[in-house]
Amino acid sequence: MLRHHKLVILLIASLVLNTSTFAFEKVGTTSFQFLKVMNEARATSMGEAYTSVVQNSDAMFWNPGALTEISGTYDISVSYTNWFLDTRHFNFSLGYKTKRWGTLGLMGLMVDMGYIEETTVSNLGFDNDGVYNPGLTGEKLYIGAFGLGLAYARNMTDKFSFGALLKYVKEDLHYGDASSGIVDIGMLYRTGYRSIKIAAVVKHFGPEVAFTQQRDSDLVPYTPDDSSNTITGEGYPLPQTFNMGISAYLIAPDNSLLFTSTQHSLLVSFDLIHPRDYDQQYGIGLEYGFMDNLYLRGGYKINYDEEGLCLGFGLKVSNYRIDYSYNDYGEYLGAVNRFSIGMLFP
Repeated sequence: MLRHHKLVILLIASLVLNTSTFAFEKVGTTSFQFLKVMNEARATSMGEAYTSVVQNSDAMFWNPGALTEISGTYDISVSYTNWFLDTRHFNFSLGYKTKRWGTLGLMGLMVDMGYIEETTVSNLGFDNDGVYNPGLTGEKLYIGAFGLGLAYARNMTDKFSFGALLKYVKEDLHYGDASSGIVDIGMLYRTGYRSIKIAAVVKHFGPEVAFTQQRDSDLVPYTPDDSSNTITGEGYPLPQTFNMGISAYLIAPDNSLLFTSTQHSLLVSFDLIHPRDYDQQYGIGLEYGFMDNLYLRGGYKINYDEEGLCLGFGLKVSNYRIDYSYNDYGEYLGAVNRFSIGMLFP
């Protein structure tokens, strides 16, 4: 058992050192910002202090090492976020827990930014009827992104589990697009003392991303040394993030830290978040449960530009669950609403 404890410490230390090195080298602008928008309602209502809490197939978005926490054979989760400026985020996850080979996962995400009307300088001016045209060409441009991934997690011991997610992500800006393979690596440690769990994860690890677009010979003419019909822009690093989390039940039917109750539960969680393109951040979350059917949640995000208070609730009936979260983004951006549904198959 001591050997496994040393392994956990070694892996966490390696992740911390690796992430810190990249953070100092790559502070500033990062690509694929949509990957930082989290859609799961339960998690976002708890201030995203979720690395050690997640226990369903949506662990692929938070900590692939926690996929082993799925209590049934199959688990399905679908989430929707009504984001800013009429954009929408969707994701789904499917987890399959085998008896011998660990837990397998499939995930997908899509970002729908809608259509943008194209404008050009050459179209600026007044038409024959004296109506001013702000440059509209009559064309509409579609912008969006998607991603697909496969995950695998396994219990290395009765307390320690490890998992990884390999995903392919692409962003299309109409005139240019970029894609990349990305890896998430996570672990979950059940301490064995009451209900305390500790987790660590590195998300969005991969190469720099550069957008490629078709050459417009009128704007960028060919040269004798360059006959390619595409142009590749400057590369930017992925929004790599390192999270460490801890959680425990203060009130629960068993293994609670403070009180024992068959009807009530109170879960508290804390995450330390180290993003590549910002200072260190923190998340605090609470979840009160009644009869394992109704859940009230709250959280707070520290050292964020706009985000702060997080609220939400959940309903669980048999093997079905519905969750909602409300996140306040300040006076100018307003609120964001998220919805999630899930099903567990024994």
